[in-house]
This record gives sequence, C-alpha cells and structure tokens, in this order.
Amino acid sequence: MTTRERDPATTGVRRSAGGPDRRPDLDHGLARWAVVDCWNISRRTLTHYQRRPAAIVWQLGFPILSLLLYGYVFGSAMRVPGGGDYREFLMPGMFAMTMAMGFMNTAVAVVTDASKGVVDRFRSMPMAPSAFASGRGAADLVVAAAELAILAVTALLVGWRADGGATGALGAFGLLLLLRFSLIWVGVWLGMLVPTPEAAGGLYAVAFPLTMISSTFVSPSLMPDWLGFVASWNPLSSTATATRELFGNPVAGGGTWVEEHALLMAVVWPLVITLVFLPLAVRRFQRLSR
Repeated sequence: MTTRERDPATTGVRRSAGGPDRRPDLDHGLARWAVVDCWNISRRTLTHYQRRPAAIVWQLGFPILSLLLYGYVFGSAMRVPGGGDYREFLMPGMFAMTMAMGFMNTAVAVVTDASKGVVDRFRSMPMAPSAFASGRGAADLVVAAAELAILAVTALLVGWRADGGATGALGAFGLLLLLRFSLIWVGVWLGMLVPTPEAAGGLYAVAFPLTMISSTFVSPSLMPDWLGFVASWNPLSSTATATRELFGNPVAGGGTWVEEHALLMAVVWPLVITLVFLPLAVRRFQRLSR
C-alpha cells in the first residue's frame, strides 16, 4: 500500500513513497492542488524573510534614503507646475518607484533559487505548473504591502499627509500594490532567464533609468518634449499621477491624454503587464533546463 510523506526540502510538496508520483482524484482536484502548492511556495518564501528580517530593511534602505535626499536636499530647489509643496508631490512618486523597483528583488531571489538547484527540485515534484510563479507572487505581494506600510509611516513622520480622505488613500494604496503585483511576473520571468545572481544584479543598471524617466520626481512637462512624451507613457507615471490624485496631493499633469486618464491607465497598464508576463513566467518554469 502506498503511503504519502512530506519532503522538508520542498516545504510541504507531497510525493508518493513506494509508488508512482500521483495524487488522488487528480482529474477532479487540480484547482485545489494548485492553491495548496501555491501556499507551500509562499510559506517557504515568507519563512526566509522571517529568518532574515535584514533583507526587508535592506530593500527599504534605498527608497527611504531617496525620500530624505530628494525631499530635504533638493526639495527647496524643485518646483511643482501649478504650485504646491514638492514633498507632497514627491511622496506618491516614491511609493510608486518602490513598488516598481521591487521586481528586481524578485528576479534576484528567483535566480538564486535556480542557481542552487531549488527550482530543479520543484520541477521534479508532482506540483502544479503554475505554483512556483503564483506562490512567489503571493509572497512578494505580502512583503510589498509591509514595505509600503513602513514607507508610508516614514512619509508621515516627515510631514506628508493624504488629504484625499480614507477612501482615496485606500484606493491609492490598492493601485500601488496592483502595480507591484503585475511587475512580480516580470521579475519571476527575468529571474529564470538570467544565468546567475550577479547577472540579475546587473539589471538594476537598466531598471533604474526606466523608473527615473517618469513622473516620480518631476512633472514630464518640465522635461524636453520627446523625453516628456516617453515619461508620460511610462506605466509608473500613470500610477504615480493617479495616486497623487487619490491622496489629494499636487498632480501637475502635462495635459496629454494619458495624463488626463491616469486613473484608468493605472489599472490598464498592470493588467496588460500581467496578461503578458504571467504566462511567460509559467511557460519558462515549465521549460527550464538548468
């Protein structure tokens, strides 16, 4: 008679001992097993953060430093078209940039697992093909929510306020997490594409300019025309502008269609990114041959 056991190296992924790797009622419980496998991968990832809390502190170091640097060192020299306090304008942009840059942490974590053979071990287990990507995504979203909460408290301490009311603030934080959710799949895909953690770290050199060419720090209307056009169509700009509106902070839009419909595009862009990169991440995991 076949017995079932739990493999500690895969944090709850079940396999059969003494028989073929099959699950009971396979044809009727695929959705249930996909959820269970997703939970196991998420739990494994969150356990790593629990044992290494310095990792979250390190991830927050750059945005907090940037917030203080731009808010206090450069803040007095910056102006917001249409008027308004620059720090009030800056904070939503910093929230959006933190959520956007988080996909690099995902990529580094995924390629680190792959280089250590953890991903190969997962692929050898009888687990749902989508579990690795979805589990990683769920865990990273929890971490992103914690990062966003800490960053918001820091912003409140330096004088930022959300004047748009509780409903507007909740909607703004929801859009920020939606952006982070969509970019998780970019990180998972890139993490399974690059060969080493060092190579993944080098992607910051590409990601940083892409986040800077946006409305994070200044309005696109203050940039050269061609650069302002590129910045206004950056998905990060749509989220930053929409959250400024919902928070009740200075917006300083440039009058282009995409800026006038920032709230709509702050939903459309993440959905498009998810629809493109989530299937790519799952397919890459299935075909991975490291």
